[in-house]
Amino acid sequence: MLHLHHLENSRSYRIVWLLEELNIDYELTCYERTKAYLAPKSLKKIHPLGHAPILEVDGRALVESGFIIEYLLKHYDKEQRFKPADDNESAWEDYTFWMHFSEASAMPPLVMRLVFNKIVERSPLLIKPVVKGIQKQVESSMIADSIANVLTMMEQQLKDNLWFAGDTFSAADIQMYFVAIAAKSRTKLGNGDYKNVIDWLKRCQERDAFERAETKGGRIKF
Repeated sequence: MLHLHHLENSRSYRIVWLLEELNIDYELTCYERTKAYLAPKSLKKIHPLGHAPILEVDGRALVESGFIIEYLLKHYDKEQRFKPADDNESAWEDYTFWMHFSEASAMPPLVMRLVFNKIVERSPLLIKPVVKGIQKQVESSMIADSIANVLTMMEQQLKDNLWFAGDTFSAADIQMYFVAIAAKSRTKLGNGDYKNVIDWLKRCQERDAFERAETKGGRIKF
């Protein structure tokens, strides 16, 4: 039995979704964030990092979304429904690129934006104007352009492709979904500049497994 430890409103939603796509049995334990918007300390009892997702398999605790996705595909996706075959060079390259792009290039500026927003929210009233000023400088000099570049690349890829690895839905779409929804929360995706990204988000959300994952793991909100 697989046992997934899932933190609400976090990247571990990806693993809930993939498990639903694979249609395999698993146990799910959901955790709420603390008032400081952190994972509860109880997760450290399962793995020293104390981060989610954590997938327990035969007494072992596996961490990191990308690794868990690859593990599940290797052992439970024998028909390769969610990962292009190695001999499909173009699809394989797209799949592998976007799987790595998600965490290596796309998420850092989004996380930085989230952190600065939380710092402003929790700042004492007396120093909040100063903190807001710092936030605006970092946003304009480092964050905004980086996120715009990420979204532009996504928009171009989806211009001629239904999914990130071509014409077929794959785990790369699951990996990239969190990027898009995090960007959408504080970026005007609906202004026409990112129509392909919006259409792709709708296709993701219309999948039966996505709906089941939301029911079990909760909706992603920022």
